Formats: sequence, C-alpha cells, structure tokens
Amino acid sequence: MIYKIDAIIAIHPDAEVSINNNDYDQIIWGDTPVISLADIEAKITELQTAEDNKVTAQANLKASAKAKLIAGEALTEAEATTVVL
Repeated sequence: MIYKIDAIIAIHPDAEVSINNNDYDQIIWGDTPVISLADIEAKITELQTAEDNKVTAQANLKASAKAKLIAGEALTEAEATTVVL
C-alpha cells in the first residue's frame, strides 16, 4: 500500500511534513509548498502501479524459471537469481 506521505516524498523529496492517519486534512506542511490532494492521489496511483508491475514481473520471472527447470533448459541470470535463496 502506498501512503500519502510516500507520494508527497516522491513529488517533493525534501519535503518536511507530518501527517496523521494518512488524512490529507491532517497534514502539517511546515515550509514545504502545499501539494494538492489530486496531485497526491495521482502520484499514489503511479507508485502503486509501479509496485504492482514489479511484483507481477517477479512472479512471471519465477514462473519462467520453474518452467525452464522442469524442461531442463538453461536459465537467464535474472531467472537464476529468483531461485537462489
């Protein structure tokens, strides 16, 4: 799960803010310029999509490695990395 604070930091890496209960109305902005809720929500969607894609890619890589191992085929380095503990 991506929180509003994650999005704020992604938008403004030097932000010095505090937030209570992930509630936009409870953000204390300090010297950081206020970021609109719409911009924060758009960034949350972007970050969540990137995270979901990463998880899916890793699962696909593991599935590919398993299929190749069963078939006796050589693995790519990335596939081998997924099966090494």
